Amino acid sequence: MFLKKLNKTSKNFLLIIIFCFSLLSYSQNFVEGITIDSKGNLLSGVLIEDQLGSEKGISDKSGKFTFYLESLQLISFSLDGYSKIVLQVFPESKLEVVLTETKSQEESFQDSLLSVINLSDDQFSDENDVLDNISGLLQSTEDVFLRTAAYEFSSSFFRVRGLDSENATVMINGLPMNKMYNGRPQWSNWGGLNDVLRNRELTQGMVPSDYTIGGILGSTNISTRASEYSKGGRLTISSSNRSYNYRALASYGTGLLPNGWSAAIAIGNRWGASGFQDGTFYDAQSFFVSLEKQWSNHALNTTIIATPNRRGKSSPNTQEVYDLKGIKYNEYWGSQNGEVRNSRVKRLVEPIVMFNHKWDISPSMTLKTNIGVQFGELGNSRLDYPGGANPSGAYYQKLPSYFLTQDSGPDYEGAYRNEQEFIKNGQLSWNRIYDANINNNINGLSSAYVLYEDRSDDTQVSANTMLRTQINDNISIFTSLQRRVLNSRNFAQIIDMLGSSGYVNVDSYDGFQYDLNNPDKISRIGDKIRYNYEFDATTSEASVLSRFNYPKFSGYLGAGFSSTSYQRNGIYLHEAYPGSFGKSKKLSFSGLNLKAGITYKITGRHVLQGNVSNLNRAPSLRNSFSNSRETNFVVGEQAGLKLKNERIISGDLNYFYRSPMLNARFSVFQTSIEEANEISFFFAEGIGGDNSSFVQEIMQGISKKYQGLEVGIEGQILPSLKLKGAASVGEYIYGNNPNVYLTSDDFGYLDFGEAKMKNLKIATGAQHAYSFGFEFRENYWWFGMTSNYFENTYLDVSPINRTQNFLIDRDGLPFNDYDVDLARSLLEQEKFDPYFVVNMILGKSWRVGSNFVGVFLSVNNLLGQEYKTGGFEQSRNANYRELRDEVQAERRRFGPKYWYGRGTTYFLNTYFRF
Repeated sequence: MFLKKLNKTSKNFLLIIIFCFSLLSYSQNFVEGITIDSKGNLLSGVLIEDQLGSEKGISDKSGKFTFYLESLQLISFSLDGYSKIVLQVFPESKLEVVLTETKSQEESFQDSLLSVINLSDDQFSDENDVLDNISGLLQSTEDVFLRTAAYEFSSSFFRVRGLDSENATVMINGLPMNKMYNGRPQWSNWGGLNDVLRNRELTQGMVPSDYTIGGILGSTNISTRASEYSKGGRLTISSSNRSYNYRALASYGTGLLPNGWSAAIAIGNRWGASGFQDGTFYDAQSFFVSLEKQWSNHALNTTIIATPNRRGKSSPNTQEVYDLKGIKYNEYWGSQNGEVRNSRVKRLVEPIVMFNHKWDISPSMTLKTNIGVQFGELGNSRLDYPGGANPSGAYYQKLPSYFLTQDSGPDYEGAYRNEQEFIKNGQLSWNRIYDANINNNINGLSSAYVLYEDRSDDTQVSANTMLRTQINDNISIFTSLQRRVLNSRNFAQIIDMLGSSGYVNVDSYDGFQYDLNNPDKISRIGDKIRYNYEFDATTSEASVLSRFNYPKFSGYLGAGFSSTSYQRNGIYLHEAYPGSFGKSKKLSFSGLNLKAGITYKITGRHVLQGNVSNLNRAPSLRNSFSNSRETNFVVGEQAGLKLKNERIISGDLNYFYRSPMLNARFSVFQTSIEEANEISFFFAEGIGGDNSSFVQEIMQGISKKYQGLEVGIEGQILPSLKLKGAASVGEYIYGNNPNVYLTSDDFGYLDFGEAKMKNLKIATGAQHAYSFGFEFRENYWWFGMTSNYFENTYLDVSPINRTQNFLIDRDGLPFNDYDVDLARSLLEQEKFDPYFVVNMILGKSWRVGSNFVGVFLSVNNLLGQEYKTGGFEQSRNANYRELRDEVQAERRRFGPKYWYGRGTTYFLNTYFRF
């Protein structure tokens, strides 16, 4: 089905990958000869075996070997202290076999650089998770497809199987790190601690972890037990132009001491004036301490992680803006006293404290108990302008399109003035902001502008216990209990008055009091404004998992029961919502989750695996209240609809081929997610006729369908040269026409019925992605290059434009000039152009006594390709006539906003290991 939908380029790319690896079976090798090391020294005692493990011979004192071979076979050459080599050998051939030293701890360390350095510091989501990256961001896995998805596809914000990271579970010492607010991990809570976060347990796809049934996109458990760190330390210095400019990190581990104690520490800093996008400064510190005591059959570990960080955000922009200012443009910053100042800053201080106990009750039974506390602040700053004009340099009235879309016709002179001014300046004017506030002070007026933070101050306590019981040599049982309790305080807080004397806590757009209990309150720095409420949330889970392993079969059966409750407590009484003060009704969700998987080992090299899941997931906090900042309304409540669990049914079938020379995986998958909800906030014109309002758009009862195939192949064609290829071919669509309704301070509630979303593409990044490359490694040198091709990337559509509202004129009647064909063209989902991205890695390490010095360089988008990674339709023009008139103008005023991939970027890392 999918192959029929591929275009010619995609088919050719996929065929090239498969064809290149099919040639591996014909690589030329030898039968007799000598064995030497990398320095040319003769090696004796090299064991020579065929593919069945039968001994064929041993090299003599002169390094010579000879053996009889009837036909082409895979022959291995192995010797303690050296890497095993497997060659396809023809009869009557000769060979000089060079064995290199066993892949050392240093080379393993080099491998791990890719999985952490390239990703964890660099691919954080923005405030609304629009740029949500692949799940399992910290994964380091032997699976070639997942490695490719992490290393090569991540810069394009590719999502494995089209799924968000809420479908994967990230744990530290068995405690889940996914946020209860949106279900996604907050990567920056442990960013910058790469060297002490390398001990990981991974599961792929639907396979559950020992601690939880989990989701359908795998799990990552990061272990920070001090005894698992080898004795020694690392010093690291890095340079980059991606998110930060410089990084310094020092770490040290004592190893397990004779008295049973062990400790590990790390401290780091990342900083920079600007990343790839203009004005995106970076300032982050990282601290880590782990202390463990072992006695008898017990181990107790304490871990403290703190990573306070601040970073400037970057804006999505219309194509008009990119055409005038380039892909580095960022509307959020401006110059103040000669220095760059960003108005949108993400600030995070959420330390983690954990206590972990392990009790080996018997050789066949182990109990692990974990308790963790996370607390702190998440702030996202922005400007409020209750008494001033929108200060953004890219505000639509400051762009050429504003004058080209006038009702009276295009004003070319005005458009030219705007264009030249935007090209010349085009940024925030902090001086004008201060001047406006000073003038208001003189005239006895309140603030024209203030800078405030949207704050979420969370305190979460997590605990779980897991009992592993080895029933016999073939069966093990894992039972676990887990509970999380969250209190989240949410409010806006003034952080800079910008020269003004006082801010009136009133909605400047419609005059409503934000807090009717304290009307017309004058607020200053540190005061709460706009909204103020709390969330209380709890979730509990009990699960049992059975794993079995027999010579030909292995697999698992798992079941879990979860219970979740939410409640909002309004601290402010919003004037437009009489029921906003006090506690909402308590929401409760429960569900049974089932998983099963089986692996059939056809031979040692050919393996089949299948997995199925049937999950019931509570909606996230974010998608449970229609407008949590102002009201207690639950999603669906105003429309008379019930808020339900999301139902997830998923299955996959995998074929693995594993040999010393060639590893491959071919997978097909299908996933259905039902009863999902999405909430959006925006300003729209043409609502219910001629209205314009700030609205909340609630889309409820969404069905999403995901299906496709994955291919990953790598072949060791020479001792130092490896070829690798991967492909993901998916189709991710909406499966129904969900219900859409709007809420607003102005009109309360409007139900628009169904949105025509069925069969539209879900905006998940590239739905087709292909990669082909090589790696070369010899004598502590390593070099690699990949070519990556992406296609079938789609714009996120506006649901409201696909409801009955699109057909309604300002008089409340259908448009009399409605053109069906033109409307279909206006609403056609935009498909982005396909693109190629070439990436390169290069590394070298040196042994200095018993220590190592190394350097690592990665260059992404080597050819500087400009490409769109995502975007969304603006919902400002919400009916047929307004959208038609805008699209037919010389330039769109409210065109889609896009994210572009970065141009050529680099990451340079140097380290010293002792």
